[in-house]
Amino acid sequence: MPTDATGANGTTDQTDRTDQSAEAPDAAELAREERASGLRTIRKVAPYLWPEGQDWVKRRVVIALSLLVLAKLVAVVTPFFYKAAVDALSGEGLDPAWALGAGAIGLTVAYGVSRLMNVGFQQLRDGVFARVGQRALRRLALQTFRHIHALSLRYHLTRRTGGLSRIIERGVKGVDFLLRFLIFSIGPLILELSLVGIILFWLFDVWYLVVVAVTIALYVWFTFKVTEWRVKLRRQMNDQDTDANQKAIDSLLNYETVKYFNAEDREARRYDDAMVGYESAAVKTATSLAFLNFGQSALITCGLVIVMVMAAMGVSAGEMTVGDFVMVNAYMIQIITPLNFLGTVYREIRQALVDMGEMFDLLEQPSEVREKPGAPELEVTGGRVTFDAIRFGYDPDRDILKGVSIDVAPGQSVALVGPSGSGKSTIGRLMFRFYDVSAGAIRIDGQDIRDVTLDSLHAAIGVVPQDTVLFNDTIRYNIAYGRDNATDAEIEAAARAAQIHDFILTLPEGYDTQVGERGLKLSGGEKQRVGIARTLLKDPPILLLDEATSALDTDTEAGIQTALARAGEGRTVLTIAHRLSTIADADRIVVLQAGEVIEEGTHTALLEANGRYAQLWARQQAEEDDDD
Repeated sequence: MPTDATGANGTTDQTDRTDQSAEAPDAAELAREERASGLRTIRKVAPYLWPEGQDWVKRRVVIALSLLVLAKLVAVVTPFFYKAAVDALSGEGLDPAWALGAGAIGLTVAYGVSRLMNVGFQQLRDGVFARVGQRALRRLALQTFRHIHALSLRYHLTRRTGGLSRIIERGVKGVDFLLRFLIFSIGPLILELSLVGIILFWLFDVWYLVVVAVTIALYVWFTFKVTEWRVKLRRQMNDQDTDANQKAIDSLLNYETVKYFNAEDREARRYDDAMVGYESAAVKTATSLAFLNFGQSALITCGLVIVMVMAAMGVSAGEMTVGDFVMVNAYMIQIITPLNFLGTVYREIRQALVDMGEMFDLLEQPSEVREKPGAPELEVTGGRVTFDAIRFGYDPDRDILKGVSIDVAPGQSVALVGPSGSGKSTIGRLMFRFYDVSAGAIRIDGQDIRDVTLDSLHAAIGVVPQDTVLFNDTIRYNIAYGRDNATDAEIEAAARAAQIHDFILTLPEGYDTQVGERGLKLSGGEKQRVGIARTLLKDPPILLLDEATSALDTDTEAGIQTALARAGEGRTVLTIAHRLSTIADADRIVVLQAGEVIEEGTHTALLEANGRYAQLWARQQAEEDDDD
């Protein structure tokens, strides 16, 4: 008898459910606190500094840390040479045994050498660590880039391009800063302050240590408190900066639309409104920085004055030499410098954590479409495509497709037609698995596309979209994008098949002609033919043509239709069409309306049926006659 879900009295154990629901908010709150504190970011960056299986990275980190410790040891010894040189010059003698016979000049030279060694060890440390930091930066940037491409189409349709690029840019810079300064600033600073405190206690008096410790404690407390306040201001400034950058990028991408509607002033006002928020946040950030710097300086100055007064009183009482006074001053300066650096480093680290936090939020963005663990590759044996009672809606409360079933036999050409909003393009997106169906299944040669790898699925399908977008590169690059490592002969053959080769040869730079941002230097028809050429170069077993000839004139369209028909021989071809004349020769035509199949058959059979297809055909023929 199953008893795992019920108690002794046969009722469901509600206590466990209550405990679980009570624990969930606590876990969410802990996650939010971890993100806010930056612990999540540090935890995610740490493996890049100590990666598994990369011993050379670990060796470099150990060497860099060793050089860092040597630099700090030299730094705390340096003031001793300074003191001995001053005592020699002041005629008070050289008490330390190690200084006998060195003389004032020798001690001064030793002081200079020790300073040079300190700097040398630091620079050598930076040189050793440089490769570690840059490799970690490269790996994280690559991971982010790959993850963005792995995100679903739904995410990319709703993303803000300018804001996304700024988040990545700031995040990568934050990683670079954190890797260099988190290891080589905070730890070394604590080590140096500890050594200086021990020396002051050992050589002079416990009160020197007390004053220094209180000064440092107040300084650190003030710095952290004010910096945490400034981090919130920095977040606001980042948000405003992202918003302004997004508006600027969006306006520039839509340059022609702005011109069409005389909207230059409107766009300028929109951008300026965003910059007003950035200006306000930036002013608050700058004024808070001034307050922080003044407060830090005041605390450090007070500590310095108190210690130097104590040392001056010791010299006046004959308990200390002038060299001791100078050495105390040197150690206080040595403390002040890293403390000032602490303020800067902590501010920058917190800022970097904020910037990186946004990037790691992006990395934690889940992908809507995922491969199953251990998914096999798609094996295309014939190219049969089956849509089995598929249902789908971009909004869960509104279905676009309502149980559509279509079977495309291997090597068959099937056209999808219907009014706008009937679900034609949605079927193409589901077939390429930009989204997953909410019910039913899509199969290729009997294999559910959700059960195979995305790479193998995408490799099997060639798509010519209605709106071809090109890379801001050469025509050669854009056609060659269809297949990696394609030869020039193969590229030109694809261009000939797409009837664009002759046009390319008329250009001054031929195949090396730059197409401009999104291919805007080419006409709509030229862009479409480049898109067709790169799909033909891909040479997939299944073709998806989404209004592939919509931007072409009648003469060119006829040639392209012939080329596409030739390219489709022996392949399964699914055509999404608005102009019915382009698909009259299809083996089968499927008519969609409101997300359902209402008719299917050949062009002739559908006209004889005098149904919805016949109405669409008659209307388009009448429109073409009116145009003539």
